[in-house]
Amino acid sequence: MPAASTGPARRVIVVGAGVVGLTCAVRLLEAGHRVDVVARDLPLETTSAVAAALWYPYRALPQDRVTAWARTSYDAFARLAGDERTGVRMLTGTEVLTEPRPDPWWREAVPALDRETALPPGYADGWTFVSPVVDMPVHLRWLVARVEELGGTLTRMNLSALPADGSLVVNATGLGARHFGADRTVQPVRGQVVVVEQVGLDRWTLDAAGLTYVVPRAREIVLGGTDLEGEWSRTPDPAVAEQVLHRATALVPALEGARVLRHKVGLRPARPEVRLERVGEVVHCYGHGGAGVTLSWGCADDVVALARG
Repeated sequence: MPAASTGPARRVIVVGAGVVGLTCAVRLLEAGHRVDVVARDLPLETTSAVAAALWYPYRALPQDRVTAWARTSYDAFARLAGDERTGVRMLTGTEVLTEPRPDPWWREAVPALDRETALPPGYADGWTFVSPVVDMPVHLRWLVARVEELGGTLTRMNLSALPADGSLVVNATGLGARHFGADRTVQPVRGQVVVVEQVGLDRWTLDAAGLTYVVPRAREIVLGGTDLEGEWSRTPDPAVAEQVLHRATALVPALEGARVLRHKVGLRPARPEVRLERVGEVVHCYGHGGAGVTLSWGCADDVVALARG
């Protein structure tokens, strides 16, 4: 449920218009604050717009906080899935494993997790569960509409520093935190995806070790991926695209011959741990790695709690 306000309303400036910034803005507005979102990149220009957005705690720590945030977000997405305008669907899928492993560390974040026995060749283990899958362009538009419906604003603005006008500031700048948070521990992890036509798939499949994933949307399928640390280029590499297609088709043969619609690259904002803390009049919320969508609502609730302080 939306976070309830237990303190005085504040003017809050959220810097960053990816999924984390917008979700924080929605929760802050629901809690009664006056919120303006400012960002150099508008939502459909952010890394969030590229994400395959399968709920999955990927490259995000610490485990205990991530598990709690992920569970809160799972529940929020499950509620949103009842409204197609949100872009959220709850889909069954399987993570495949090359060798037997115990349950994942984030096991408590999902209501049910079943061992999978019908595995592709070359895999020894796997678990099947229902996961939120989010069509990010649709979801980002919905978040913007929700911000505006609640009386907030979104403005393109190329800031040189975080605002210091007496407002509470939420630093949701992702990779921009290298500058805005003076935090050099934030590093890009380059992810390239191939979007193909929908060929009738309604299940997702993930090999996190090889980072191969097949994530169906209503009208298309997102195939990935890569995780190149320290790589800043946003230009799709044709050779990498061929590798992604080959790995995805080997994992899900039904993709054979699927028409390619587009190629995309996003830079995940990785950090040794997610930074979510308040320092004076700034609430820092960045470093979500490959789990910005997965942690979005849980982190937003904590941002609201910090805003009360």
